[in-house]
Amino acid sequence: MSAVVLSSIETFEGDRCVDIFQREDGTFGFDEFRRDPETKTGWFRTGHFENDAFGASEDALEEAKRRVIWLDEALKNLAEHNKN
Repeated sequence: MSAVVLSSIETFEGDRCVDIFQREDGTFGFDEFRRDPETKTGWFRTGHFENDAFGASEDALEEAKRRVIWLDEALKNLAEHNKN
C-alpha cells in the first residue's frame, strides 16, 4: 500500500526526520528516518512506527511528538526560525 507524505520535519542538522503521511485507505501515520550525509546512502527508517494508524494527521503528529524524543524541540526550532 502506498502513502502520500504530507509533511517531513527535519532536525536543523538534517540528519533525522519524521514523515507524516496518509495511506490509500484514508488513515494517517508517521515514521522516523535518519541519514548520514557523509556516506550519501540516503534516508533509512529507524522508528518503525509505520504500521500505527490514526484518524487524522494531527493525531499522527501528536503521537510522533510523544514517541520521537527530538521532534518537539525540532518543531520549536522550526517555529522560531519561521518567525524571523
